[in-house]
Amino acid sequence: MSENFGSSSQIQPLSIGNVVSAAVRLYRSHLKTYLNLAAIAHLWILVPIYGWAKYAAISGLISRLAFGELIYQPEGVQTARSHVNPRLWSFLRVAFQVGISLFVIYFGLAIVGGVLGSLIGIVLGGLLGTIVATTLAIILTVIIVLLGLTWFYSRWIVAEVPLAVEENINGGESVARSWELTKASVFRIQGVVLVAFVVTFPLLFVLNYIPSLFLIRLEQGSAIYSIVYLISWIGSLIGGVLVMPFWQALKAVLYLDLRSRREGLGLQLREPPSQDFR
Repeated sequence: MSENFGSSSQIQPLSIGNVVSAAVRLYRSHLKTYLNLAAIAHLWILVPIYGWAKYAAISGLISRLAFGELIYQPEGVQTARSHVNPRLWSFLRVAFQVGISLFVIYFGLAIVGGVLGSLIGIVLGGLLGTIVATTLAIILTVIIVLLGLTWFYSRWIVAEVPLAVEENINGGESVARSWELTKASVFRIQGVVLVAFVVTFPLLFVLNYIPSLFLIRLEQGSAIYSIVYLISWIGSLIGGVLVMPFWQALKAVLYLDLRSRREGLGLQLREPPSQDFR
């Protein structure tokens, strides 16, 4: 890679583009390993509770492997798993804590946005007309929800990575660690999330969204509906497997960058090799 992530003498903060580029390079250079883990994780989703914990733990495992590559201290899958597996239920706690928090925040923002949108609609209704005022109110509500949700998501984006990487930390402390590390970098992280979404959107659109659009036009219960639904489900599964490692690698890069900015990266790092990692 062009940036010396593992240099013990100099840790350079990364730009938005460099963060995404680093995640793409990690994803490509370890494609087989990451995809195998992602496929196993998505199969575990079918098993309630324990399977969800396994999914969360494997997500953290991928981030740990990616982080090891970034600091030039690579681990084998089994070695990394020996650190992650004992924290299985802590990973599930992190996933539930962040997921439920975002769910509650979403509804809170939707209510606030709806109220503000309604007030604007009432105020501007007589000046611009009902249709224009209603459109502006809807746009305002969507903007408030999206900006607010991405702000909070940006604060918890690396919530599972400290648990996967650091010693002597539990699930609640890992979430708090993410909140602390990201507090001065929210807008930059939102930029990273936006760019990463743009990078992955074409793939998700083809595998996830297009089949779902066909379902809207079909009659439920018909044979063709069942076939398209199965195709949609398989497409969503494949899309999840392909995209998950990229996002976990992205989180590892962000975590490294945030620690370098906030703490000077208080890690014992090896000197980087003379050539970029492959």
